[in-house]
Amino acid sequence: MNVMERHKLVVGLLTQQNRATVAELARATGASEMTVRRDLEVLESRGALRRVRGGAVSALPGGVEPPYAVRAMSGAQAKERLARAVVDLLTEGETVALDTGTTAVAVAKAMADRQFTVSPLSLHAAFALSAHPGIRLVLPGGQVRPEELSFHGRTAVETFRDLCFDTFVLGCCGIDPVQGATAYDLDDVQVKRAAVASAQRVVLVATADKLGRAALGRICSVEEIAIVVTDAPADSPAVEALRERGAEVVHPADD
Repeated sequence: MNVMERHKLVVGLLTQQNRATVAELARATGASEMTVRRDLEVLESRGALRRVRGGAVSALPGGVEPPYAVRAMSGAQAKERLARAVVDLLTEGETVALDTGTTAVAVAKAMADRQFTVSPLSLHAAFALSAHPGIRLVLPGGQVRPEELSFHGRTAVETFRDLCFDTFVLGCCGIDPVQGATAYDLDDVQVKRAAVASAQRVVLVATADKLGRAALGRICSVEEIAIVVTDAPADSPAVEALRERGAEVVHPADD
């Protein structure tokens, strides 16, 4: 088991049972207690847990977005498949606004060898896009949220009000047929709304666990979303509900 796999397992166990001892985590991961203590130190620095005497407790309460570093640990292959499906929907030369989050970063990486003008809502995506010679990169202004590295504030909002994009690739913390697309951070929500308004088409990309959930801040209604790209089963009630609201639902192709 490599470091990333251990970290994912530790975070997953703490999410399930809230608290675990170093000895329990060592047995679960097959690592030494010394290695587990080092893992806990790293994960605590990322906001994933809080160390206590003899072990650790979860630092991820419900209703709060997990830290970026924690989200980046999970579902990499699923996000890559979704990202490829999103990029397949884009026409060469399109102007694209690209949302924040780990799935959006996967989309940025999948844009390699393509020609687009892209305005990313986060520096994480900007860094990934900067490696692609075919990408014309347009950065919004504004303040940068720590760790998430997303742009927010009046300057970022005004940037998207002054521009017009062919497509906005929207990520979310939850997508519900009634509440629409939602996110936890209200500063991010304001920028996402401006990006929605700036685009001729909104393509939402969401892993299956986001469907049927609603976070605090409402971004847009389902009716404002043209296409939902998801790995949720095609016959699931959540997917059927989105279709009934008029959204086209696209699933990634099997590898």
